[in-house]
Amino acid sequence: MTTQPTAVFPLGVRLIDGGATFAVWAPHADAVSVAGSFNDFDDQRHPLAAIDGGRWQTVVEGAKPGDEYEFVIRNGKQRLVRINPYAREMTNSAGRCVIHDPAFDWQGDSFQLANWNELVIYEMHVGTFNRAGEDPVGTFEMAAEKLEYLQWLGVNAVELMPSAEFAGDLSWGYNPANPFSVESAYGGSQGLKEFVRRAHLHGIGVILDVVYNHLGPSDLGLWQYDGWSENGKGGIYFYNDHRSATPWGDTRPDYGRGEVRQYLFDNAMMWLDEYHMDGLRYDMTLYMRSIDGNEWHTIPEGWSLAQWINREVRARHPRKIVIAEDLRNNDRLTKPERWGGANFSSQWDANFVHPMRAAVITPHDAERSMFAVRDAVLHRYNIDAFERVIYTESHDEVANGKARVPSEINPGDPDSWFAWKRSTLGGAMALTSPGIPMLFQGQEFMRRGWFDDQNPIDWRRAGERSEVVQLYRDLLRLRLNRDGVTAGLTGQRAEVFHLNDADKVIAFRRWKEGGRGDETVVVANFGVHRRDAYRVGCAADGVWKVRLNSDAPRYQPDEPSQLPGTELPAEYHAEHGYDGLPNSLMLTLPPYSVVILSQDR
Repeated sequence: MTTQPTAVFPLGVRLIDGGATFAVWAPHADAVSVAGSFNDFDDQRHPLAAIDGGRWQTVVEGAKPGDEYEFVIRNGKQRLVRINPYAREMTNSAGRCVIHDPAFDWQGDSFQLANWNELVIYEMHVGTFNRAGEDPVGTFEMAAEKLEYLQWLGVNAVELMPSAEFAGDLSWGYNPANPFSVESAYGGSQGLKEFVRRAHLHGIGVILDVVYNHLGPSDLGLWQYDGWSENGKGGIYFYNDHRSATPWGDTRPDYGRGEVRQYLFDNAMMWLDEYHMDGLRYDMTLYMRSIDGNEWHTIPEGWSLAQWINREVRARHPRKIVIAEDLRNNDRLTKPERWGGANFSSQWDANFVHPMRAAVITPHDAERSMFAVRDAVLHRYNIDAFERVIYTESHDEVANGKARVPSEINPGDPDSWFAWKRSTLGGAMALTSPGIPMLFQGQEFMRRGWFDDQNPIDWRRAGERSEVVQLYRDLLRLRLNRDGVTAGLTGQRAEVFHLNDADKVIAFRRWKEGGRGDETVVVANFGVHRRDAYRVGCAADGVWKVRLNSDAPRYQPDEPSQLPGTELPAEYHAEHGYDGLPNSLMLTLPPYSVVILSQDR
């Protein structure tokens, strides 16, 4: 039985007493009906009524959670079986929609993301992060089994690669077939909500990658949705001219069409509201704001869409973060809208990852530029050091012809001393430089090779490389000032006060308010030679304590092929002025290592 509505219903499907409402936007349709488990998939029994704006809607009594369904659209002689664009659940990317019950017991979840100056992100691909046994793909439940480990490691946010329903079961996720459904192979909506709830119990926020620069292109139920299109393009949800083309398919959403803008806006708000996400990371915003990656070939409505979504996130959820992957070093991304910006909180920083990777991957010391390292450390967007996310590994940087840093350093032996030392040197620089640091899954135990969606993490490696795991854990402890003596690593202020390009040594100071327990000195030796009696400046007199020496024996593998580590004194006493600072320290600098010092309060 169909009851024709008297009010305008939200698009999609909503449960009501005794049934459900169905509403869809199909402006070129001549008729629309819904067929499902509730009517034996008879597309004649439940027609939808046309209302203003190209919307169609009805009430179906007896429809219930778990029922499968589909819309049937007629346009002239065309009979089109279509998904619900707002479907929260599907049998699979090419399957039917499922009436979704949004109920979930969050058990009082009121988690708040860490302040951005105290945020450390761990990028995760659910399908490979903790795949068990012979299972074809990892799930949210499997990933949640490692939350206690991540908490122990010290990260306080995970960034999930896209988890909206995509074609097939194996994918990076950047091919969303239905942006509102959660990937069924990962565990669907309930699995994702449970993962977020459990992450929050471990003090870990969850940031989700979203893909708004293109959709699909395969298993794309929105394509020519109501039978209309121009130039053989995608129809009502997409540009139907040259603006449709992207590097991933001819499927750029039409940011200028109000209904499409609302669709993407609603998607962003769904993740934050219904799934308690703590932030969003937009995939490649360059292709939202430009046609072909050329800064001059702009899409103004793509820019204004990002402004609108981000403005509303800030208004509704001021503690949640929105991150852009743009990689064109454009400070307008993170400026407020009133200054012409797009209202993003932060952005992935190409001006850090590329020079820092080059500095540790380059085989010959003479070719390493300490000037490039200095610029990478100090680069910032606008006035806030935390408007950038800094890293040496991400899913993009360890695939597409590139590999994990140890394998880039020594493809034939990524466990070699050189790969060990220089990969951890790069990681230490990311965790001590100003910015929001990010690790990619397995980086903390020197994952080798390159990333792909079929090769799961081998967690035996974490045990085999427990020394480097401990190094990353100790770095994270200092980065978050867990011992109260390195507050400077959470501060805005930074100065490179020592640069020796000949010997490949650089030193910088970080501080928040300044003084003991705050100001932190980081000295990095990018050379193969140990430097004894090496002088660097420092701001204060008295005793400076070594908080971390990445060459300490406890961080070195117990293997005959590896060189022994260097034990440093626990503390140094400041001497006369140097490097333009009123005091100095005479240090031993082990090769390819970082030494971090601060003073007790």
